[in-house]
Amino acid sequence: MRQEQFLHVVSLDEARRLFAEAAPPRRLATELVPLAAALGRVLADDVAAPHDVPGFDRSNVDGWAVHAADTFGASEREPARLRVIGQPLEPGVAPESSVAPGTARAIATGACVPRGADAVVMVEHTRVVADHVHIERPAVPGERIAAAGTDMARGERVLFGGRVLTARDTAVLAACGLAEVPCVRKPRVAIVSSGNEIVPPGATLAPGQVHDTNSRALADAVRELGAEALELGIVRDDLAASTAKLDEALAQADLVLWSGGTSKGPGDVAYRAVAARGRVLVHGVALKPGKPLCLAVVDDTPVAVLPGFPTSALFTFHAVIDPWLRRRLGLPEASTSTLEATWPRTHLSESGRTEYELVRLVPGRDGWLAVSLGKGSGSVTTFATADGFVEIPAAQERVDAGDRVTVVRWARDAVTPDLVIAGSHCVGLDILVGRWRERRLPERSANVQVLALGSRGGLDAVVRGACHVAPVHLLDETSGRWNEPFLPARTRLVHGYGRRQGLLLRADDAARFAGRAVEDAILELAADPTRRVAARNPGSGTRLLMDGLLARGRDEPLRPAGWTTAYTSHTAVAVAIAQGRADWGIGLEQAAAAEGLAWQPWVDEQYDFVVPDEAWQLPAVQDFLAALADPVTSDALAQAGFRP
Repeated sequence: MRQEQFLHVVSLDEARRLFAEAAPPRRLATELVPLAAALGRVLADDVAAPHDVPGFDRSNVDGWAVHAADTFGASEREPARLRVIGQPLEPGVAPESSVAPGTARAIATGACVPRGADAVVMVEHTRVVADHVHIERPAVPGERIAAAGTDMARGERVLFGGRVLTARDTAVLAACGLAEVPCVRKPRVAIVSSGNEIVPPGATLAPGQVHDTNSRALADAVRELGAEALELGIVRDDLAASTAKLDEALAQADLVLWSGGTSKGPGDVAYRAVAARGRVLVHGVALKPGKPLCLAVVDDTPVAVLPGFPTSALFTFHAVIDPWLRRRLGLPEASTSTLEATWPRTHLSESGRTEYELVRLVPGRDGWLAVSLGKGSGSVTTFATADGFVEIPAAQERVDAGDRVTVVRWARDAVTPDLVIAGSHCVGLDILVGRWRERRLPERSANVQVLALGSRGGLDAVVRGACHVAPVHLLDETSGRWNEPFLPARTRLVHGYGRRQGLLLRADDAARFAGRAVEDAILELAADPTRRVAARNPGSGTRLLMDGLLARGRDEPLRPAGWTTAYTSHTAVAVAIAQGRADWGIGLEQAAAAEGLAWQPWVDEQYDFVVPDEAWQLPAVQDFLAALADPVTSDALAQAGFRP
């Protein structure tokens, strides 16, 4: 029997390149999905918290809302005696009055902490005697209180686009009060199996027949990635029937996956049907298993005709189609890990073809052994039971017993961030990260983690090797220079952009300080016990600026009311003032404008980025620096009120 030969066999890398160029994996449109159906979907856009979570200062225990200072020195022998006021506070009820020094109010778990109280004492550490409560253990400011916005602050980016939504993520979305979620539309993938010997599962097997395993495996592999599988059944090895089935698939799918009929035998007609309808890009890849792989494009729709043997079909899917679909969905590349193992038996390889030998890992006396499963590409169980694979280069003809080999392990669910940013919070950073993601997608993954640790916290993360980029804005008052004097060893400083810190007030308070020097206004507010500040977290650059002013020329620095409650972002400060939980604070003009607050400029500062030398050449870091230098980013920052 005459069989045609593969005319031009290409490498796996070349096959991937040709497929991606002819069928660019552009991300699909965004659609709104009910929250109840969002699990496992790919988040299309960043999600910002529409309100604070919690939206009020919340008690974490049953107990008494107090001024912490009133409890200092308290013990069982000499308890602090505080006068009981008001009715016990229950969840869902807004306090109608404040807690004055020397008083306490009963409060239940989850209830709103009244104004004036800065700690909750557990009921187990108290005794009620007549109209007083005896506090038998001292409390520190902030104890047993979840401050408003400590979980999520209004306007804070809580989830970044491109994330596969888990149950933890949908809980965050529910806390945000979102009933619908912007998700990437699922690509529609048509699945077809071909072969006269193929029958569906459940059918009785006649001699020479096998059950269709490829349709099930490919459809579920597609669904695992978050795409929609259209199972179009089985077609016989007939050119007319195959052409009709191909037309059916093309009419409704973004990608067609066809298994079987791709070799060069007279009964292999799938690739002929594809060639008659469109353009064949690749027919034959120098790899084992998977040589007969055929890649094509028909009217801009990509078509992959995979080998019929199950292991070959699944391997070529994960080698070529999986990365293509991931980019289409906006997902990061599949994560893998490697380990060194010993090859226990001599293996002869076919020269000229890159071979992927599926192995199981078995513990030996001197470490792991990589045992070849060796069942061939027709095996159904090989791919499912393998711990990973060993790549044998095309030029290598054998692997000898005792050779050390590198095993690439399956780890498709392990996703690590491409970029970790830890340090000072800034509204402009959201713009920059968004631009970084736009530049990377869809060709590369863009998984980012942003931690608001403050400038000092960011520098500490750099020293510990815990981040790739640390945003900072620290002023050295001796030299008057920003950031550079604080640079740790073996790091580089990248100039970012200018921004302005100022005094945030509600509009009804702004007239009081109109025309006044901002520093004088801050000091007056700080000295007024009735005016509560929304203070930033210790270690943040903004907090350090305030520390410097409040300590200037004093033996003991001023400590404003509310100083012990810390907010981790500029938006959280603005929201606290807008909602009346605080009266003033220091923050960005952009945060004030978003909440309709009055803002008086105080300090022009430089917001820069510290990058450790060891991370400098990482592609994600270089892309971040390129995004920072991009004129599109500069324009967006300028429009938002920053100085690129």
